[in-house]
Amino acid sequence: MKKLLSSTTVSVGLAIFSMLFGAGNLLYPLKVGITSGNHYLVGILAFLITAVCLPVAGLITLILYDGSYEEFFGRLGKKFGKFCIFLCMLIIGPGLAMPRIITLSHTMTAPFLPIPVLQTINPWSSFIFSVIFLTLTFLGSFRKSEIISLLGRYISPTLLLALIIIIVKGILTAQSTFINPAPAMTIFKNSIKIGYETLDLFGTIFFASIILSAIAKSLCFPEGTSCKEKAIVGFKSGILGGSLLALVYAGINFLGAFHGQGIAYANEGELFRIISFNILTHYGAIIIGTAVFMACYSTAISLAAVVGQYVQQELFKNKIGFVPSLAIVLLACVPLSTAGLSTVLNLTAGPLTYVGYPTLIALTVFNFAYKVWGFKPVKIPVLLTFIAMLAAYIYQYL
Repeated sequence: MKKLLSSTTVSVGLAIFSMLFGAGNLLYPLKVGITSGNHYLVGILAFLITAVCLPVAGLITLILYDGSYEEFFGRLGKKFGKFCIFLCMLIIGPGLAMPRIITLSHTMTAPFLPIPVLQTINPWSSFIFSVIFLTLTFLGSFRKSEIISLLGRYISPTLLLALIIIIVKGILTAQSTFINPAPAMTIFKNSIKIGYETLDLFGTIFFASIILSAIAKSLCFPEGTSCKEKAIVGFKSGILGGSLLALVYAGINFLGAFHGQGIAYANEGELFRIISFNILTHYGAIIIGTAVFMACYSTAISLAAVVGQYVQQELFKNKIGFVPSLAIVLLACVPLSTAGLSTVLNLTAGPLTYVGYPTLIALTVFNFAYKVWGFKPVKIPVLLTFIAMLAAYIYQYL
């Protein structure tokens, strides 16, 4: 049993890492490193709080709810909870996260693509790339029971190997970083905000159902395995996945700090590619392309499966199957995927991130407190958080 739990923990932990490590996860720690300069350690510490600790906390909280995001949001009220779930599905699906993955993937990989028309970024090439990428996403996600195995056994090791090569070479060839005159506290606050923009807490809350389902079914626990044992595996897997995220983020942050001088104002989607080329030169094209594609693809198939299942069960009430529901979700991603990277990133950096995300954090904290300590209040604290963050956003940005 211990051997089984150990192998299950590793497989699911790798799957969690690849689920969360999407296209934005290549971009945002680089931004932290580039903007922090010699304060890069302060920057990455702040970034890890919102980009790693929060998602892992969300996963652990959902494990306490046995992976039921309906129960998690239901504490706000049945109808309002359903509305929140719908809004979150829109955010992690065709309304933001999926198009962001596709547009970033195209921008990052354009020079490596074998089809000439895809090597330039315009609405037509974005449309073609979207169709190709979404077709591959469909092929990777239409069998829900095999997603964890695909991520844990194939995609994650490939992604990690490519990233390790780039990071290690970057560390060995590092020279110096620029002196940032900004106070450390300012850098800390800015890096906290950048960590928000990964939106990974949204993902883990809904990935939990896939993870626990895989632990219970796909990974073949012996008959009689208790729910507590499965929950322990989920907890250990979350810690492993989060630890891998933290190490990789720290490495990418280092690359930004020591290899990002002079490119702070480059196209955001090209930052990782530019720095990686500087490190590996043209010989690393295959490695860079592999890292970008695997990062984007792993998160895409996970999100597609979650939203597809929601559409099947909640919107169509199981009147259609998972496969057509998945197809509907992927087709709905096409319009925003052709709108351009700047449009999608502007949506990420708006009120959704700085109002909605802290509200979701508050809900996670109070739901955790309810399960662990029996602390019942949730509606009023979450509402006050929403009002406070909305007022702060209006004051600062409008």
